[in-house]
Amino acid sequence: MNGNSIVLDTNIILYLLGGNKDLFSILNEMELFVSVISEIELLGFKGLSQSDKKKINLFLSECTIVPLNTEVKDICITIKQKNKSKTPDAIIAATALYLQIPLITADKEFEKIDSLDLFLYQF
Repeated sequence: MNGNSIVLDTNIILYLLGGNKDLFSILNEMELFVSVISEIELLGFKGLSQSDKKKINLFLSECTIVPLNTEVKDICITIKQKNKSKTPDAIIAATALYLQIPLITADKEFEKIDSLDLFLYQF
């Protein structure tokens, strides 16, 4: 991966889809990676309108979706053994660690995960 790549947490994607211009400026021209878990969280929302589904799918088509593979699973298990992280968060963090690129999130819970290159977004 190059220095212009980043993993997006689900909350960051929601802010982007909501029109957050600051985030757009920060992430413009970057190679965006999304855990399959975030894809599930976004598209699995009950009552999602067809318009929202289309908007989410269009955004995700511009990203690289990272599947849950053996390496991500093993890193996730290690994270869960060391922390009280929720499984979806542990998988998203493990994805960033596996790819060896930063994770951007607004969730301070990720700060407790060792070795995670974290960009904590605050607005």
